[in-house]
Amino acid sequence: MPVIKTGLDCLIDNPAFELEDKRLGLLCNQASVDTSFRHARDIIYSRFPGGLKALFSPQHGFFAEKQDNMIESHDFSDTRLSLPVFSLYGKTRTPTKAMMDLIDVLIVDLQDAGTRVYTFFTTLSCCMEAAAEAGKTVLVLDRPNPLGGLQVEGNCLVPEYASFVGRYPIPMRHGLTIAEFARYINRAFEIGCDLKVVPMEGWKREMYFSDTGLAWVAPSPNLPAPSSVMVYPGQVIWEGTNISEGRGTALPFEIFGAPFIDTEAIGRALGNSSFAGALLRPAVFEPTSGKWAGKPCHGLQIHVTDRHKYQPYQTSLKLLSVILDLFRNEFAWKKPPYEYEWEKLPFDLITGDPDIRRQLEAGADTDQLAENWQPQIERYLQEVRQFYLYEK
Repeated sequence: MPVIKTGLDCLIDNPAFELEDKRLGLLCNQASVDTSFRHARDIIYSRFPGGLKALFSPQHGFFAEKQDNMIESHDFSDTRLSLPVFSLYGKTRTPTKAMMDLIDVLIVDLQDAGTRVYTFFTTLSCCMEAAAEAGKTVLVLDRPNPLGGLQVEGNCLVPEYASFVGRYPIPMRHGLTIAEFARYINRAFEIGCDLKVVPMEGWKREMYFSDTGLAWVAPSPNLPAPSSVMVYPGQVIWEGTNISEGRGTALPFEIFGAPFIDTEAIGRALGNSSFAGALLRPAVFEPTSGKWAGKPCHGLQIHVTDRHKYQPYQTSLKLLSVILDLFRNEFAWKKPPYEYEWEKLPFDLITGDPDIRRQLEAGADTDQLAENWQPQIERYLQEVRQFYLYEK
């Protein structure tokens, strides 16, 4: 199995970006490691002596220790390196002028999850805007999209529902690496950032994370393994409901359920229906935190059997439509706030379009919904292909 060289590895092997005389900032978390598990802050601190001036952290904290949404982290000092660590998911979600005044170049080394609602893309976009305003450079060290770069799925977000869980009209499963996304939004949305990227070596669009030879280091507490990332583009929709998405268990997003769910009824409703690339197993679990903490939840675990055929978003929407039909009296949409939005329903922010909720409530066929999204996906692909860094 090949071992892919990430942007971090490539930067250190061939640092051709004239960083020696620059004041450097680094946006990272615990997953920002090289193939030997050395952390980016230590590598850059050693490779550019005296250059690293500040560290920045995204949602879930510098150590990816914060469990849930809207659980903020605070600024602190890295006493070992004598550096300030600024939280971009705390009192501010955009670097301030004072923060940017400390640096000339902001290096970004974050492992994304391949899903629009994962907030690292939003944090990157806010940093790019702040850098453009301050006349600074952003240098993105690329990492694999763990879901590959070929499969794209779901509706594109409508601008009126832009939020911290999605600022741009891209599909739920977007098929981009973090550097490709940066290139795309910088041009298409005229951010005007002095953007540079360090591509990976050896990565192909057809690769899932397990094909890379890299070890998975969880970028957030509830994506502990590639299997949880695989289902995340669909299973994240439960965050907008009173159904547990498995937080507070050992299998977040892979299992879901609630005390009022009758799995046998779901089986009867599905009849002979099958989900391409996946098998569903009845499960009972008791979350230790989050929704239904301490109460037995009846639900299902998704076992992905063929990742190339599995459609996470469409699968979860189909399951939601069945639950809506069977348990309408017990089921509920989660109320705001959600990710700093205090009026719109969380489910609408997650899907990026309130019409999806309305159509599901009206009993729409989810296969037809997916077919209706295809023109959106084709337009999106036409736009983003010019920013690809990698071939099949």
